Amino acid sequence: MIYHIAVCDDSEADTICISTLVKKWADENHVAVKVERFFSAEAFLFQYVEDKTFDILLLDVEMGQMNGVELAKKIRAKNSTVQIIFVTGYNDYIADGYDVSALHYLVKPVKEEKLFSVLCRAKDKLIWQERKLLLSVAGEIVRIPLYEIRYIKVSGNYVTIYAKEEYTLKSTLAAIEKQLDNSFFHAGRSYSVNLGYIRKVCRTQVELSGGEMIPLSRGMYESLNRAIINYEK
Repeated sequence: MIYHIAVCDDSEADTICISTLVKKWADENHVAVKVERFFSAEAFLFQYVEDKTFDILLLDVEMGQMNGVELAKKIRAKNSTVQIIFVTGYNDYIADGYDVSALHYLVKPVKEEKLFSVLCRAKDKLIWQERKLLLSVAGEIVRIPLYEIRYIKVSGNYVTIYAKEEYTLKSTLAAIEKQLDNSFFHAGRSYSVNLGYIRKVCRTQVELSGGEMIPLSRGMYESLNRAIINYEK
């Protein structure tokens, strides 16, 4: 896979420096990349209208008329998978980074070791996002990205997958869980929960970021907390 990476910064020197480091990271990690440089948010958006294949965005925060946060919000509105990394000399915008699910903030001058670490995380997350659950629903094959699945519930002989849409099929939870990865936790006989969506854990239930309350089987509390800690490492 060739990773399409954009470096957007109104400082030509910073743009060249970061692009050079990105290419060095790619060489050292045997990763194929296509790196493009942009000197304004508007310039990037002009190309993005025609080419939405970008995988990783390295965005300066302070730029001309449109800053990096405003640009990220426009991109994130229709693209939930692109990895956004802010590059800035300021900490004032960190809260805004949460609004666009930014992967990280890098402070100028960018340190090679830190940039390489963040790029590795971005690559790993892109690989993770490619994993899908393959289902046969009403005679059709459906592929659901694992990261979109909030939780799975079994009722009798049927299983319902709760993602951007709901899918119900005749199956067992065990059969579905064979296709899942370690981002899911078996919360009892009837539920499997995506650890990334958990907001709060209580002794008898789990609250997800969308407000759903999932019952937690007896004796699962400690195991779930350990799973969350390992997931977030």
